[in-house]
Amino acid sequence: DAVCFHCQQCVEKYLKAHLVEANLNAPKTHDLDRLLGLVVPIHGSLRTFRRGLLFLSAFAVETRYPGFDASKRQAAAALRWTEQIRRESQTLLGIKPPRPRNRT
Repeated sequence: DAVCFHCQQCVEKYLKAHLVEANLNAPKTHDLDRLLGLVVPIHGSLRTFRRGLLFLSAFAVETRYPGFDASKRQAAAALRWTEQIRRESQTLLGIKPPRPRNRT
């Protein structure tokens, strides 16, 4: 449940970052499809992630309450979608990935 919730939150923050970077208002919503509708005019390439955003939106609220149990399969899918959206968002926002640490 926590993995799915945090994946949704991560993607929500990236979508809102696109709006802020474009000097647009980032509405107080967890609806990723609504946020996508606001971001697509800025970055049309994010439209390809709509299916994943709809999947992740379900985890914004439900996972925080008893009675909803995300499966391991859902968590794995949430992580995959989040990674793809995060990578594309970082590229569009000009965020360079961190350098690997030298572990000695």
